[in-house]
Amino acid sequence: MPIYISRGRFTSEAIKGMLAKPENRQEAVATLFQSVGGKLIGRYLTFGRHDWLAIGEFPNEKAAASAILAAAAGGSLSRSSAHHDRVPLGSVWH
Repeated sequence: MPIYISRGRFTSEAIKGMLAKPENRQEAVATLFQSVGGKLIGRYLTFGRHDWLAIGEFPNEKAAASAILAAAAGGSLSRSSAHHDRVPLGSVWH
């Protein structure tokens, strides 16, 4: 399956919520990816222009976009700065 990298920012409300009630969201993200036929490879908090980076395998672009849109619909992600890139790693490594 193709590998997709998504990165973006949290809303200020999401940051306040994470500070007030810290929790590991890895399982929730993995479940979301699985719900559209994908698999979470890694999820990271980052510094700089983006707050987070997620790497996942999805069967196609529609499935990958569905997962990111579903996450953004929850209101914790800033839709204006989220990015979505398809990375053909197989062609780089073979």
